[in-house]
Amino acid sequence: MSDRIIGIAIQAGVIVAVIIALPYKLFELDRYFVPKELTLHVVALIIAVALVARRRSLRFDLVDGLIAFFLLWSLASALFATNHWVAQRSVAVSLSGAIVFWGARSVAQRGSYRPVLTAVAIAAVLTALFCLAQAYGLETEYFSANRAPGGTFGNRNFVAHIAVIGLPSVVWCTVTARRPLGALLGSLGSALIGAALVMSRSRAAWLALAASFVVLLVPMIASRRYWRGGLAGGRFARLSLAAVIGGMAAIVLPNSLNWASDSPYLDSARGMVDYKKGSGRGRVAQYRNSLQMAMSNPVFGVGPGNWPVQYVRFAPSNDRSLADDGTTANPWPSSDWVAFVSERGFLPTLALFGAFVVLFFTALKRWGELADPDAVLAQCVLAGTIVATLVVSAFDVVLVLGAPALMVWSILGATSGIRTPPRALAVPSATLGVASIALLLVTLVSVARSVAQTVSMTAVGRGGRTAGWVAGAMWDPGSYRINLRVAELYSRRGHCSVARRYARRAVALFPTAPQAKRVARSCD
Repeated sequence: MSDRIIGIAIQAGVIVAVIIALPYKLFELDRYFVPKELTLHVVALIIAVALVARRRSLRFDLVDGLIAFFLLWSLASALFATNHWVAQRSVAVSLSGAIVFWGARSVAQRGSYRPVLTAVAIAAVLTALFCLAQAYGLETEYFSANRAPGGTFGNRNFVAHIAVIGLPSVVWCTVTARRPLGALLGSLGSALIGAALVMSRSRAAWLALAASFVVLLVPMIASRRYWRGGLAGGRFARLSLAAVIGGMAAIVLPNSLNWASDSPYLDSARGMVDYKKGSGRGRVAQYRNSLQMAMSNPVFGVGPGNWPVQYVRFAPSNDRSLADDGTTANPWPSSDWVAFVSERGFLPTLALFGAFVVLFFTALKRWGELADPDAVLAQCVLAGTIVATLVVSAFDVVLVLGAPALMVWSILGATSGIRTPPRALAVPSATLGVASIALLLVTLVSVARSVAQTVSMTAVGRGGRTAGWVAGAMWDPGSYRINLRVAELYSRRGHCSVARRYARRAVALFPTAPQAKRVARSCD
């Protein structure tokens, strides 16, 4: 019964995470990220409750150990962080993602991996559908005009990341469909994903797609002996054709997007590996400055989520990663791995990367031990997802965000759990019970924090009332933006005793932020 609950929670969570968003445009990033993080944490909480109720012994292999090391080191790093609020939020995403991985792995060990991959495929297609809906004129307050067409993610790059990471699952569901209708729907979904990938102009996603094709070419050829007669090959050919047609249609058909260039897709293709100008040059400079940050804190980093808190100390004033107000333009660097190294240190980053490497090579061997051909092809999904995730996360954030983390860990758990690891330690039920209760308590805190952030944004609403901002600060005292805004509102009215309190909160959260310091000094 607990396995069924875990499976349903993961399936529903993956789909809900790509749909859910809030309409409060004052919070242009968090109105997308917070509800998706809440979805991730709720799924993790359900899994933790199920594990507490079950308390069976389980097998603990090298991958589990590397992930556990990454999490424990991240928790230790958070203790030394300047801003503990963002540290908690960052660690919570990693911890909930790991719980989802373990939950998906446990249900896959009992043969229930197909529903998880089906849910992932549906989520990827829905993401592409919302992206195209915005591109072709659908207007709603849940979409953002910035970085369009971002659909329910608010940024077209994030749409492309979800699409390319979910594409191997879409391919698997199509070629292994039990009915012709399922194969047809898979081909139509691939056409939508092809169009969305082209329209996103995401160079990271394009590189990930190319890398996945190159790396998996030989394994796919080797897996032909496991294909079901001629069905899998024919379905794969039709799916590929549909994706190409979808991409070409996106180039040819007129849309509502206002590109600055007459040849936007060609320009993006030309700049895929250009790091001498434009965003590529800015990314290299950001990586260099972040590496200096990591070298100054090589053991524990600056603390999970604290990259934007400390980056100003290492960047020149003309750095492209800095906004006009003296803070970073984004709350994370343009790479998961740069974020992990600078925020958590070198050792946990190597441990997490090692887990991905072990999963990749494990996926490509001992196929003869698997129960059926579909399980063999699922190992190709595992390898393809790892390649796509590693490439995309090298150029943007994936694993530190709620929705893509939920998708990635669900796929990795569902596909790696198909086979029993050759070398694993049995974890006693008593030890598992203690660990499950600890995870349960931590995920409860994560859910409560995300709920509080959601209520905070709801209280602020459109930002027209001071009382709304004050209520928002009460519900989310870790929000630099809300505390700063309340301080500014009271400072303008001459209520310095109140303004000073909120300004000092903002300075404590971001000590290098000039605006908060300015408001605090004006009331001293």
